[in-house]
Amino acid sequence: MDKIELRKANGDIFLVAERLPDNAYILAHWVGLQTLETVRQGGTFYIEMLKKQPCAKLLNSHEELIGPWNIANDWIVQEWTPKVQALGLHYMAQVLAPGVYGQMSFHQLHQRISDKWEIKMFENEVSAREWLLSLPKSA
Repeated sequence: MDKIELRKANGDIFLVAERLPDNAYILAHWVGLQTLETVRQGGTFYIEMLKKQPCAKLLNSHEELIGPWNIANDWIVQEWTPKVQALGLHYMAQVLAPGVYGQMSFHQLHQRISDKWEIKMFENEVSAREWLLSLPKSA
């Protein structure tokens, strides 16, 4: 699968998603400011990717994310999490945002979903990828 770029109405990219060769993991690379709507669009796109071909591993990168997005945490906890679990997600490598607001948003979310599957936090995509690739192909 090629990289898919999701864009806001103004044309700005807010998410780049791709499935790695051999279905090793799915990379979701979030860019810029996020809203409830962009998080829902991106999360729904990821659910559709899993429906087409289940994958146990997600590398969720916030390296280029700006600002808070905790407005979407209720939706992530109540809607997204149960769906991706049912579709086979077992491991999530979370690359933290460089800014404190993005990090706080994830820490608030992590407190609510950390018991659902294995989530590890990283400072960069390289170490996140290494961890994911060290895990069994399916749980």
